[in-house]
Amino acid sequence: MGRTTLADNGLELNGMETLCQSESVWSPLVDRFGRTHTYLRVSLTDRCNFRCTYCMPKRGIEWMPSKSLLGDDEVVRLASVFARLGVTKIRLTGGEPAIRKGFVELVGRIKAIPGVEKLLMTTNGTALRANAERLHRAGLDGLNISIDSLQPERFKTITHRDVLSEVLAGIEAALEAGIPVKLNVVVMPGVNDDELLDFVELTRSKPITVRFIEFMPFSGNEWKADKVFGYREMRSVIEAKYALLQRDGEPSEVAKEFRIEGFKGTVGFITSMTEDFCSDCNRVRLTADGRLKTCLFLAPKNSLRDMARTGSCDEEIAAAIHSGLQTKWAGHPPMGAWKQYDNLSMVQIGG
Repeated sequence: MGRTTLADNGLELNGMETLCQSESVWSPLVDRFGRTHTYLRVSLTDRCNFRCTYCMPKRGIEWMPSKSLLGDDEVVRLASVFARLGVTKIRLTGGEPAIRKGFVELVGRIKAIPGVEKLLMTTNGTALRANAERLHRAGLDGLNISIDSLQPERFKTITHRDVLSEVLAGIEAALEAGIPVKLNVVVMPGVNDDELLDFVELTRSKPITVRFIEFMPFSGNEWKADKVFGYREMRSVIEAKYALLQRDGEPSEVAKEFRIEGFKGTVGFITSMTEDFCSDCNRVRLTADGRLKTCLFLAPKNSLRDMARTGSCDEEIAAAIHSGLQTKWAGHPPMGAWKQYDNLSMVQIGG
């Protein structure tokens, strides 16, 4: 593998200074459109114990061999590099991150990295009953739990697993442990769009956020524009019964969030397809095999894993991150003009 140079990243050497001695690579992660990136999503594995229809192709996928995945020390090292570059928020994803052996201990190691202010995880919830308290003690700051139906048979149809009761028990365990909880619901017309009000009702007595997500296109999930139940449609259904009061949030937040008078929780909408939020995007991703992904819908770029395994110093890895970030789009194409740009399924990318 060739060595990254300062010149490759638009930086200048002073005298005999080498890249591995340079402090200039530690500038904030700003792309060519002026967006500063402070949020890293790290996939811990491409494996999952669910087979959700919108996430995994019907044909299945070929799992990465274990040696291809980032090891624990590699995850911690790369997360530390991102933290030095100004990343303050990290989310662990999968596949299903709880499948990874030692994932609770890894949470503790990442949370201890200087500069990491918030550590979150996205999960299907099946391991939470056994691990919620341990995750809380390890320093986890929040959980996003995927749950697309509250009806056992429908849940089984979507996930191909008859474990709704385990997921619901995991949600309760997380709340009891004191971990803030958000529920992720991918809304699909003719599949689960009739459950919007049932999910909203969960926020009446529980301090959770239910986030309704538009169906997004990934390799093998048979996405079409007419399969998208859009934000305006969702909101119309809900506002026929409840008055939604918009909450102020950070520009980079992905969800439009609302409260309902007298309810303990909140309701959010992730509108990736009908009203994108690309202009304020502050996120980058690492796939489970250590490739940098600057947009959910773009193919991954340079392998930070390979750089780490072939002796690159942290400064060289930081320079490669800066360089890769400059390939990021200003925004993804509108829904009506969509075509597939990545050959990875959602389970291979990380939720």
